[in-house]
Amino acid sequence: MDYKDYYKILELDKSATKDQIRKQFRKLARQYHPDVNPNDPEAERKFKEVNEAHEVLSDDEKRQKYDQLGADWQRYQQAGGASRGGTGGGFDWSQYAQGGGQGYGGFGGSTGDDPFGGADFSDFFSSMFGGMGGGQGGARPRPGQDYQAELELTLEDAYQGGPRTLTINDKKLRVTIHPGVEDGQTIRLRDQGGPGRNGGPAGSLYITLRITPDARYTRTGQDLTLDVPISIYKALLGGEQVVETLSGPVKINIKPETQNGTRLRLRGKGFPVYRKEGQFGDLYLRLALTLPQQLTNQEKELFRQLAALRE
Repeated sequence: MDYKDYYKILELDKSATKDQIRKQFRKLARQYHPDVNPNDPEAERKFKEVNEAHEVLSDDEKRQKYDQLGADWQRYQQAGGASRGGTGGGFDWSQYAQGGGQGYGGFGGSTGDDPFGGADFSDFFSSMFGGMGGGQGGARPRPGQDYQAELELTLEDAYQGGPRTLTINDKKLRVTIHPGVEDGQTIRLRDQGGPGRNGGPAGSLYITLRITPDARYTRTGQDLTLDVPISIYKALLGGEQVVETLSGPVKINIKPETQNGTRLRLRGKGFPVYRKEGQFGDLYLRLALTLPQQLTNQEKELFRQLAALRE
């Protein structure tokens, strides 16, 4: 039977802490979860390996036993892979093997009880840990499955924040969006995932926010850019113009002889800074000259006169 390198499976060093093991497990479990990778046998295989590795390394007793086996495994291989229960080459497999072929806590088969949707544990795992906690009385509490969801917002929604409602597994949830959220940002709702096992806590719900592109504004962090069309007459002669911002209309002054593409900066008129009340980015106005169309004969003559004066 093949040796399972659980540290390599979780992409961790042997010195990894329990907190690092837990975080890496949740990351990889979400990455390879069958719901995220439907009809993908390779992702399903990796998902089961990750679940099995976490089952061992998150438990102090199992981890200690596994680490002890790892130190002796090289001798075991050099002895030609002594059969289970044998002592070839000075390696006594029986001190590690538990027998029974059942998964830990009664979910080694396809029972659907494990917190990430059910996983078949390998013969390697069953040989070492099949007898540990096999009865219901020895089963440890397990957290429930984490759920994933997406919530679509407009730019105005992300600017203003406020309550939103979404439905997960036929259950309506009310979520408060703080102003200034980013596209792709994830928020966590504790205890809104799958139910825990053997008295364990419920999982969490991770909501990824998707902000739809806005036809008017370009967002860069907390700064916004807005194209503002102005007439050629106002660009030449100057004047006032009202600009609609996300916080309401603002009156700006156009200087005489303003060039096309000129940028103006409105401090504090950009996007809210996330979770920092009263702080905002800036709004940059990019002035775009618009040319008159369908000129009358009189207008054309006036432009000819102006052109002649500039020659």
